[in-house]
Amino acid sequence: MALSMYHYIAREWRRPYEGLHGELMKSRLIQWRREPAILRVEKPTRLDRARALGYKAKQGVIVVRVRVRKGGRRKPRPNKGRRPKRMGVYGFAPAKSLRLIAEERAQRKYPNLVVLNSYYVGEDGKYKWFEVILVDPHHPAIIRDPELSWVSSGKHRGRPFRGLTSAGRKMRGLRKSRGLKGTHKYKWKKKAKERKLRKRHEASRGARLIVPETKKD
Repeated sequence: MALSMYHYIAREWRRPYEGLHGELMKSRLIQWRREPAILRVEKPTRLDRARALGYKAKQGVIVVRVRVRKGGRRKPRPNKGRRPKRMGVYGFAPAKSLRLIAEERAQRKYPNLVVLNSYYVGEDGKYKWFEVILVDPHHPAIIRDPELSWVSSGKHRGRPFRGLTSAGRKMRGLRKSRGLKGTHKYKWKKKAKERKLRKRHEASRGARLIVPETKKD
């Protein structure tokens, strides 16, 4: 059975920084550093991933490459007296992923478009790059498309800010997990059970065992 072109593209992206593809990525990153932080591109860098997320080479669909700085939130160090613990400089990480931040910046740049999805395309020591797929909800080619016409209903404006994209749903713990631990629903049910069994006290950060008092004879 012959394998498709998308299979070979996906195979190269499993280890993108090795071999000939690694040399190509190195030259790409050198060029991307000199470009603006938000740049519209003619075609996706990862065609297989873009097609899987809903991209179509037609009018009304564009791809934007967004550069986001890596790491946590940088905060200025106070020049007044503090304990080191209360400086508020270290240990402050954003609750949302860099991919979701890239989607929000693309949405601010193109407020008349709807963010469909996004995917990773590269990183160096300082930045990460993501490509965001955006759709024009008012374009006739999109309105007539049975697979993309849902964005034209008017209820999907500002999807990244409302946590409705794939990255936003992951941040909210709404991904399908097939019963795996770690989702918001599992944690909520676990805490409710601990409250019922009197194993949790809300004043503590973790579950603290509360031993019920026994009546002495």
